[in-house]
Amino acid sequence: MTTLPRPSTDLSAAEARRIALRAQGFLGAPDRRSGVRGVLRHLGAVQLDTISVLARSHELIPYARLGAVGRATVEDAYWKPGAEPPRAFEYWSHAACLLPIEEWPHFAFRRRAYRARPHWNHELPYGAYDQVVKQLRAQGPLTATDLGGAKRTSEWWDWSGAKVAVERALMYGEVVCVERRGWKRVYDLAERAIPTALLHDELDDAECLRRLVGLAGRSLGVGTRADLADYHRLKGEQVDAVIADSGLVPVAVEGWSKPAWADPEALAAPPRGRHRTTLLSPFDSLVWERARTERIFGFTHRLEAYVPKPKRVHGYFAMPVLAGGRLVGRVDPAREGRTLVAKQVTLDGPKAVPAVAQALVEAAGWVDCTDVRVERVDAPELREPLTAELSRALA
Repeated sequence: MTTLPRPSTDLSAAEARRIALRAQGFLGAPDRRSGVRGVLRHLGAVQLDTISVLARSHELIPYARLGAVGRATVEDAYWKPGAEPPRAFEYWSHAACLLPIEEWPHFAFRRRAYRARPHWNHELPYGAYDQVVKQLRAQGPLTATDLGGAKRTSEWWDWSGAKVAVERALMYGEVVCVERRGWKRVYDLAERAIPTALLHDELDDAECLRRLVGLAGRSLGVGTRADLADYHRLKGEQVDAVIADSGLVPVAVEGWSKPAWADPEALAAPPRGRHRTTLLSPFDSLVWERARTERIFGFTHRLEAYVPKPKRVHGYFAMPVLAGGRLVGRVDPAREGRTLVAKQVTLDGPKAVPAVAQALVEAAGWVDCTDVRVERVDAPELREPLTAELSRALA
């Protein structure tokens, strides 16, 4: 049994919450000079998803921290064609994520694990892998369609042999996604896309894990073993093996039943500054781990996009509303022309009304909507106050 070190610091629940908010970029002045690229480096991972309501999740992440940054600016910060050096790469981290290009060496342990993996869900046709690499070398960058496309079954999209091969090459690290084109991945050889100084698998597994745990701790500010493991989807025992050398320090947090670790820089100065008021993507790293969100904010968060419609409670893409360092409600949004539609709004009492109205109006402006319409408020008595607040904000 591993003996845990004694906590060096006791934190109140409120202190831990503020540390987490600052670490995630929601407390204090936003770093506008470093912009979207700075957000990506600061977070270490920005989750990707196919769902697009107001915008795609990777656009919502910097918007929530920086405000109305241009959406073209967001795309260029991640995937600007011909950028030297490249700014990001896609890989399997917390899920399918955009990662700072500097982190390429840290995922050598995962690339090795994929190369050694004995079983796969999709069979790789003979010769398909070599053919994809050959085609990319001669013609790249290319989409999966360029390489051979996807084949359509009667019920869903299936993967062609070329798609299986190029995705396998992506996992192995021989191929990278260099941009998204109409949400399709554009693939190229890693030897062309990754800077030479970073294109190596020289770090052993222990060093990769040590660095990733340390980075996760800095991005979280403070977290439990499960929090640290979840950030880049490591195993608990992998965290255990390197936590002592990660640079993080043990802390005790009021109300947390599990041991925790914190970034020493986060403990050096009390978090201060202005809190952001904003809608959050359900895939935002502030809330993507359900147990942590409940522990820090007392807020139960669940993406219901994949829940059958009759069983949804808060809506298809319910976005938590952050204000004053707390999660004060949810909005399930849609767009109709230049109107942002709040299909369903959940409010944590009357005090949440101004913040939710502000978050809706700011989001509407960002996506070039000129009006906001509320369809349903879970507490009917708050519908009129919310509508009135929106009218004032839009006037």
